[in-house]
Amino acid sequence: MSKISAHLPSSITPFSVISQIARRIRIVPLVVLLIATVPAWFLTEGIAPQVVRAYTARVDLAIDSLPDENYETILTRAEAAARAAAQRSFDQDILVTDVSIIVSVQNYGSIAPVLTLQVSRPQWRSRPDAQNWATYFKTARSLLFFEKELTSNPVPAASSLSTPK
Repeated sequence: MSKISAHLPSSITPFSVISQIARRIRIVPLVVLLIATVPAWFLTEGIAPQVVRAYTARVDLAIDSLPDENYETILTRAEAAARAAAQRSFDQDILVTDVSIIVSVQNYGSIAPVLTLQVSRPQWRSRPDAQNWATYFKTARSLLFFEKELTSNPVPAASSLSTPK
């Protein structure tokens, strides 16, 4: 059972003065709200500024060994490359707080990490030397086949054969 009724227009007649006042009443809070947001934003930034988004720069370097190069020379080149990469990372981006660098070497088809450098900006500022902050991988020498250089010239053993008389 539904009741159907016709909607009759209201008997209240709008006054033009009231409608103009109503429009102004709606506009004034909107203008106040828009004008007050900018000082409110400055106030909140002054009291509690946003947190700086610092991060760690990660760099992977690969070095090819040169012909007739020994392991110590490769380590020296790896340290120099790591030092340059760390300095470049700190110089390029002011938000970088830490640097993590891994230097890998390729020698006759084998690739192994030789050193890793992890340093923060204050540490690097106090001592910008890769040797202070580097961690060396001990097994890299054997993985890159540089152990053969040490054992390639074995000392001849004394012969136990006797010569016939």
